Amino acid sequence: MGTDAKRKILITGATRGLGKALVPLLAERGHVVAGCGRTAATITELAKTHPAPHHFSVVDIAENKAVERWATTLRSKGFVPDLVLNNAALMNDLARLWETSAEEFDRLLAVNVGGIANIARAFLPGMINHGSGVVVNVSSGWGRSTSPEVGPYCTTKYAVEGYSGSLAQELPDGLACVLLNPGVIDTEMLRKCMPDVARECEGPDSWAARNVEALLALGPQDNGRRLSLS
Repeated sequence: MGTDAKRKILITGATRGLGKALVPLLAERGHVVAGCGRTAATITELAKTHPAPHHFSVVDIAENKAVERWATTLRSKGFVPDLVLNNAALMNDLARLWETSAEEFDRLLAVNVGGIANIARAFLPGMINHGSGVVVNVSSGWGRSTSPEVGPYCTTKYAVEGYSGSLAQELPDGLACVLLNPGVIDTEMLRKCMPDVARECEGPDSWAARNVEALLALGPQDNGRRLSLS
């Protein structure tokens, strides 16, 4: 499918960072966007700015039943994703691993890893029946390296890398799973762990403007690819 073809695009974490930055760029190209996030005010803003056929919902992707309800709603509107951007993620508070609470560690696992699995269960069957589609799982440089005090985040992104590799091997012809390392961007998550670095980096809007076409160009030929864009 060429980059000019109009597609149905699902974005998690659409209320901030790269997810939010990509929404208007995709909508202005004529694609139909379904996005979710946990910030109700931002979801309301997105729905007002990008009305139907776009669709925005408050969804915690760590809650499997919430994801299932969202998928059911979208199916009722005839929405089967051509492109899934699994962007939603959390960063841990800086701490050594043994000082990170069980609650925080579990929450990162539930969102950063479990959320991707929940999206796959809810949406991949329809994509497989449709015979096409691309799933992009956002990883990180910290899914391919480590640093102190961000161990929980590193753990989840290494898990995303492993999950995505297996998924790519399991998908039927016509579909693809792609890992994306977007590089270092000035986002809320980076400000939380590396504020000095964040201040020197570009923001998500400029990253999205430069790379949106590369995301739209992904297809079945990219299955299993570990993509880095900066």
